[in-house]
Amino acid sequence: MSEKSCGHHGHHKHRKLYRRIVFTIIFFIILILLAILIVWLVLRPSRPGFALQDSSIIQLNFSSNTNFLTTTLQVTLYSHNPNDRIGIYYDRLDTFITYKGQQITLATALPNGYQGHHDVSIWSPYLYGTDVPLAPFLTVALEQDENAGFLLLYVQVDGKLRWRVGSWMSGQYHITVRCPAFFTFDGLKYSFRFRQPTSCTVDV
Repeated sequence: MSEKSCGHHGHHKHRKLYRRIVFTIIFFIILILLAILIVWLVLRPSRPGFALQDSSIIQLNFSSNTNFLTTTLQVTLYSHNPNDRIGIYYDRLDTFITYKGQQITLATALPNGYQGHHDVSIWSPYLYGTDVPLAPFLTVALEQDENAGFLLLYVQVDGKLRWRVGSWMSGQYHITVRCPAFFTFDGLKYSFRFRQPTSCTVDV
């Protein structure tokens, strides 16, 4: 009887030891997560700010018979990191043009890189779309806009970024940027003119 009681007691001690180890591990994980949360709340990371400084329509040709659009634009995008203690790594940024929700140029990759505290980045890529098929209603809308002398396009950026605080680096976050580009059409010169710089909406 004494041997059975001793074995049961030893098994109970092992169970208590395992429980302590598990609770200790959980406790330290909670402490680490809480520390990260506190640091995050204290630093209060802000999304980067984007603005469309300039845009030029070099080519905009479409045919109502074939519903194909060929476009060439150059855009100048401005990005600012507003954070005091947080840097931003841009791992991937692709920019393209949309018209009434349809992408009309291929995606062009912007340079990857690090943006330090209050740093500014400026990109001026060319965006191309050759023989892009348009829905018939978009062709009609484009003709109407040209006749009215007014055109609204959107410069969009889609990519991935990471936050950096000291030596700590976050995981990747998806970033989406939308910048309205307003143009007026000069019928005498057959050219579109960019109206003014515009701020962009940024979602991270």
